Amino acid sequence: MITQSADVSNDAVVPESAKIWHYAQVREGSVLGENVVVGRGAYVGKGVRIGANSKIQNHALLYEPADIAEGVFIGPAVVLTNDLLPRAVNPDLSQKSAEDWHPVGVLIGEGASIGARAVCVAPVTVGAWAMVAAGAVVTSDVPAHALVAGVPARQIGWVGRTGVRLVRDDVERSRLTCPATGRIYRETKALLEEMDS
Repeated sequence: MITQSADVSNDAVVPESAKIWHYAQVREGSVLGENVVVGRGAYVGKGVRIGANSKIQNHALLYEPADIAEGVFIGPAVVLTNDLLPRAVNPDLSQKSAEDWHPVGVLIGEGASIGARAVCVAPVTVGAWAMVAAGAVVTSDVPAHALVAGVPARQIGWVGRTGVRLVRDDVERSRLTCPATGRIYRETKALLEEMDS
């Protein structure tokens, strides 16, 4: 379903199961997976890829070449940038054109969540099932399952697939458990590994 007020390029790939709400813009070359929801006033740049079952909330700005995996949550007013050194002009004060810069992207792994008004400064990767707190500014890569917050964003814990913060074992400090599911994780060299159930 695409609302009448949405601006969706004929050159975008949008399955019938997608929902695009009022005043959203989806640019040419973008590819949306099944059941993607694009909220009111959101912007999806040229060639941006959004995996199935992802939700892009109101007024989020996803600049190319962002690549968003399956099942990702992008909160309201999130910004995924694409220019590490933004300038309107060249050193001689001539206005920059598209040929004067090379966009760099934000990669977001499956199941990850980016909280409201967070900014991901490209180039950066947010790992699978990670959670970025509302208002955070991500300037470096975020490991899978990491919980990050602040400006700049720093890791403050680990989360499971439900988004609930993991609890560290009092004796075996490298072992963490998800209170919601009971799943066990092991921390090794600042990375988290899901153990077999």
